Amino acid sequence: MRLTTKGRFAVTAVLDLAMCGGQVPISLATISERQDISLSYLEQLFGKLRRKGVVESVRGPSGGYYLARPSNKISVAEVVLAVDEPLDATKCHGQHNCRTGHQCLTHDLWTGLNEKILDYLEDVTLQQLVDSYNKNKNNVSSILINKITKAQKASDYA
Repeated sequence: MRLTTKGRFAVTAVLDLAMCGGQVPISLATISERQDISLSYLEQLFGKLRRKGVVESVRGPSGGYYLARPSNKISVAEVVLAVDEPLDATKCHGQHNCRTGHQCLTHDLWTGLNEKILDYLEDVTLQQLVDSYNKNKNNVSSILINKITKAQKASDYA
């Protein structure tokens, strides 16, 4: 399966909203700056995300986008599919005409992979990604704090 930049950027940008709690409007300019994604590209993505009910928008000086539902109710698959990103590893895009009009030998293999990937992405919510990120960030912070503390103790004895 090939997940293009469109799908990856959509997940990253919507996850940015979820990291901020998901209910306070965040401007696309802010997301663009934080995630290093082109503002014009975000505008295209968020138009699709809004039409598919993943995000909602508020106009005005303190406007922006926020999650349409709680982050534990939005799956990664929903975000990817909302921006018209196909989840398809087959060469024929599911048409069974991979090889000169008929199904290739590995068609069922790639179709099965598509189903597994979609199942996996449907099972992963934005909240799970937020929690995972925060846990990993805290683990890294703990490791750094422990190293600093050990270094300080070592220097105290030197």
